[in-house]
Amino acid sequence: MVLLKFLALLFALVVSDLHSLPWFINISESKGPGTILQSFSFNCSFHTPTLELLNVQPPTTFFNPPSLARWKGIYVGQVTLSSSARLDALMVNHYELQLRFTCGSHVMERPLFVDVQRDLGHIQCASQFSSPAGEMIQVPETVTPGARLYTLLLPGLEFQGAQMSIISVQDPPYFPGPFSINEQGWLQAPSQGLKGQAEKVFQLQISVSYGQGQSCQGMVMVKVLPASSHRVSFLEQALNITIPDNLVPGSEVVQVQAQGFDLRYEILSPMPSLLFSIGHANGVVRTTSPLDLTRAPGVVVTRLQVKAFEWLQPWASAKLNLTVNMWSVNQWPPRCLPALLMSQIPETVSVGTVLNTLSCTDPDSAGATLDYQLLFHSHPNPDSFYLRDKVLEVNATLDCDTPEACFQHAASILVLDGGQPQMTTEVPVLVMVTPVNEFSPACAPRTFRVREDAQPHTVGSVAGTDMDYPHDSIEYYTSGWPDIFAVDRLSGEVHLLGPLDYEQQRLYRLTVLLIDYGQDWDPTYHRSGSCTITIEVEDVNDYAPECEPSFQELTIYTPLGHSVEVTKVSCWIPQEPQRLPFSYNIVGGNSQSRFSLQGAFLVYYDPVLGSPWPEQPHTYELLIRVADAGPSISHLSTTATIIVHLVPSKANTVATSTHRITVRGLLRPLGVESKSGVWWPSSSWFVVVLTITGALFLLALGWLLCKLLHGLAQLLQEPRKPTQAVLLTSIQGIEGPIERFMEVPRMEMSPAPSSIISLKHFDGRAQDSRTGRDYLFNTHTEARRWL
Repeated sequence: MVLLKFLALLFALVVSDLHSLPWFINISESKGPGTILQSFSFNCSFHTPTLELLNVQPPTTFFNPPSLARWKGIYVGQVTLSSSARLDALMVNHYELQLRFTCGSHVMERPLFVDVQRDLGHIQCASQFSSPAGEMIQVPETVTPGARLYTLLLPGLEFQGAQMSIISVQDPPYFPGPFSINEQGWLQAPSQGLKGQAEKVFQLQISVSYGQGQSCQGMVMVKVLPASSHRVSFLEQALNITIPDNLVPGSEVVQVQAQGFDLRYEILSPMPSLLFSIGHANGVVRTTSPLDLTRAPGVVVTRLQVKAFEWLQPWASAKLNLTVNMWSVNQWPPRCLPALLMSQIPETVSVGTVLNTLSCTDPDSAGATLDYQLLFHSHPNPDSFYLRDKVLEVNATLDCDTPEACFQHAASILVLDGGQPQMTTEVPVLVMVTPVNEFSPACAPRTFRVREDAQPHTVGSVAGTDMDYPHDSIEYYTSGWPDIFAVDRLSGEVHLLGPLDYEQQRLYRLTVLLIDYGQDWDPTYHRSGSCTITIEVEDVNDYAPECEPSFQELTIYTPLGHSVEVTKVSCWIPQEPQRLPFSYNIVGGNSQSRFSLQGAFLVYYDPVLGSPWPEQPHTYELLIRVADAGPSISHLSTTATIIVHLVPSKANTVATSTHRITVRGLLRPLGVESKSGVWWPSSSWFVVVLTITGALFLLALGWLLCKLLHGLAQLLQEPRKPTQAVLLTSIQGIEGPIERFMEVPRMEMSPAPSSIISLKHFDGRAQDSRTGRDYLFNTHTEARRWL
C-alpha cells in the first residue's frame, strides 16, 4: 500500500510538472515587446520560490527574465518578450529557454521550446532597408546595364502581389538614368550603365505596398566603385561536411572563405534556406532551426550554393557548392509502456506463466532494435523470473515456506537502444508473491503413562508440524475428550484435570484436531489434521491385602529331623481380585528360626543336630507380613498371626498329629507401608564369620550322622510301626469364612504323655467309632479359650 501511494504521488508530480512547464510554445512572428509567452503555476507552501531564465539558445535578448508573483496562495510565473524583440521566422524560427524553479531545497529545471510561426498578414520591411540609415550597397562602375543590384522583395510578399516603386527624384545630370524595380523586386542598374559614375552615391527612396493598405518605406544607397583589378575565387569548387542532428539553432556548421577584397557572402540556393544561414561578412554557416531527422528525415543531405562577392563590386563574385550531411545523434532514451510493471501472483503459479509484456520504442529511430536486460535488486534467487524478449515470465517454482523467501521481488528491466551514445531506460518491476496454504498440519501419535494416583499436571505435549510459513502456526482442539483431560490451544500440552482409576479404565485413546492459521493470503482459509494420543494408566495399589483367616492356631506333633508344612497363608485383595502376586515375610515370633516361608507356605524344620529338644511343649506366635508386589514404589501390607503349639516327640513315638484352631475375623489386617532395602556385608568380618559357620556346620553334620545311626539301631530292635507326620491346613474361601471339618487318616497313637495333658485345653480331636478315623475341627469357643 505504501508503494502504491508513492507511485501515485510520483505520477501526480510528473503530471503537474508537465502541465505547469510545457515543453513547446508556438508564437507568431508578429508578436511584439511585452507579449506574454506563457504563464506557469507553482505550489510552494513554506518557502519563497524563485523562477530564473538560465540561458537562451541561440543567444538573443528577445526574452525578459521571468516574473513570479503570488495570487490566491499559488505562485504564477510569466515569460515575456523584451523591448528589443523582433521575431522573424525566416531568420530564426526556434528558441530554447532553460528555466529553473526553486522552492526551498526542491530544485526543478525544465527546457521551454519556443517555435516562431510565419505570419503572412504581418510583414515588415527588412531591418536595414527600413532603418533611418537605410541600406548601403556597392556596385562597380563596370556593372552591366540593367543588372540586378539589390533584392527589395521581402520574404512572403511574393504571395501577396506587393508593389514597389522609387519615389525619390532621379533627374539628370546627377543620375545617368533612372534605376528601376522589376516585378520580382530586383533593383536594376540604369539602362545607360554606370560607367564614369565612380565614387558617386545614389539615394533611392523606395515604397512597398501590399495587402489592404499595408505598406512600408525604406532607403537604398547605391555607391559606385571603380573597377577592381583582381578576381574573387574559392580554393575549392565544392565542399562536403558532416554534422550531427542535435545542433541547436545558431550552432556553427562551417566557415567558408574566398579570396578577394572586402568580401561578402550569401546563400544563393535554396532561397530561402530554412535550415541554414551564412554570416554576411565572415562566411560562417549556422543552423537556424533544430535538425531533427526523426521529424524530417529528408534533410539528411542538404545542398547549398554559397556566393562570395566584393562588397564594393558585387559583380566580382565566386560560387561554392556546399553539401551538408547529417547523422542522427541518439538524444532520447527508449520510451516504454507501462512505465512500471507490477504483478501479484500466488506462490503456486506454474512455471512459464506470463506476468507482463513491455512495449518500448526509440524516439530517435522508430524501427530501431532494442535490447532488454532483467536486473534483480532484492531477491537472492535470480532464476525466479525470466525475460523473454519483452515478456516477463515465471522461470522457477516459487516457494514462500522459508523465512524471507519471497513475498516481494524487486527488479528492473534495462532497455538499451543501439544509438551513439547509447541511451537506456530502466523500468521498475515489482512482483508480489502471495502465500498459499498448501500443506495440512500433522502430528505423530504419542503414548503417555500416568500413575493413577497422579495429581493434576501436564501429561505431555502434542508436537504438531506444518510446512507452510510461518512454520507450525497451529491451534489444537479436542474431539470427544473426557472431562479429566484437556489440551492447550496454542502449545498442544495435554493436561490432567481430574483423578484416574486404574480399576475402572486403564487406557484412553484421544483424538487431537489440528487447525493451521495465518499461512494464506486469505485469512479465512485453513487446513486441518488430526492424530491419536494414548494415555496408559499405571496401576497403583490402593488397598492392603486381606488374609483368610487372619488368625490361626495350630498344634504340631513331629519327630526329630523332619520338615513339616505347617499351613498356607491365603491372602487376596477383594477390591482388586486380579492382583495375585504377594510377598511373605516372618517379621516376629521366629525366635529359634525353626520356621520359614516357601512362598505362601509356612514350613517347620526340626534339625537332628543341635541343642537337645526341650521336654516341655513350646508355643510360637508368628507374625507374617503379607505385602502386594505390584509396580508401586510404596507397598501396602497386612500382618497375619499364626500361633503354633509345638509338642516334642520322643524317640519311641510312632505317630505324630496336628491340632488346628482357626479364628477368622478376630484381628483386623494392619495396613503397613514398607520399603525394601539391601544389606551388604563388610568384607573384613564377613570372611571370619563364614569360616566359623562352616566349621560349626561340619561339627553339626557329624553329630547328626551319629544320631541317625543310633536311631536306626533302635528301630531295628523294635517292631516296625507306620509313622506319618500330617499337616492339616486351614480351609479358606473367597466368599467368606465357612466352618468346615478336615478329615485325616486315623493313626495309632501311643499313650499321650503327661506334657500333652498339661496343655489344659481341648485339642479338638474326635474319633469316629465306625471308621476308626480321627477328626479335627475348629470352634470359636476353643479359639476364644486360647486367646
